[in-house]
Amino acid sequence: MWRKVAVLGAASLLLGGCGSMNSALATKKQSIEYYRIFDVRTATNRSKVISAASSGLSQNVGGISEARPIPKSSKPPEEPGRFRVVDPLEGTPFAGLAKMNSGAGSLRLKKAQCDDAIWTAFGTKPVSGSMNLMFSACLFEYKDGYHLDMYANLIKEEGGLMQISRSMSNAIVGTPEEWTEKAFLDVVRKVYKETNAEIKFVDGYPEMSGTPWLDSRETFGAK
Repeated sequence: MWRKVAVLGAASLLLGGCGSMNSALATKKQSIEYYRIFDVRTATNRSKVISAASSGLSQNVGGISEARPIPKSSKPPEEPGRFRVVDPLEGTPFAGLAKMNSGAGSLRLKKAQCDDAIWTAFGTKPVSGSMNLMFSACLFEYKDGYHLDMYANLIKEEGGLMQISRSMSNAIVGTPEEWTEKAFLDVVRKVYKETNAEIKFVDGYPEMSGTPWLDSRETFGAK
């Protein structure tokens, strides 16, 4: 009897160890969405604000495409516009294939669409085996200044044989989440530096605390 108990116990430990090992070796992908909306109060002309935002975005994101459409009216509206999230592949022949490759669409790449914005920008930050960041920014002009809307869709990888090197890299350059927050804040920092505007955080997810674009000790996320 004791011999049977010992054998069963050893088998249980072995199976448990295999399960832990399989869990550690499994590569996981996770999609995380962020958005940040800032109110920018300044008398600086729109060209300078746009140039500052563009310069700030290029510090962390590459492959940027920008548009500066002609404003619909010579007089800014009473209220600023607001972004909305869209799937660039929706309604195209590639939508079905993208769903199949992304697990029922859970990891579909999304971007912000900002109707009536005076500036829009879209860029990516791919890091092989670690993350793919798709970043959108839009500037809305209104009677009191501007609203800067930014949206990010972060797809990060964890686990697998690359996790050790990935963790070492994260310790040096920051985690994908920290990199995403830095991309947001560097745009705001550049706008503040170039225009000396009064900037306030309006809305976002995850919620941000404090004024990290001004503070010497930065805080990320809602911590």
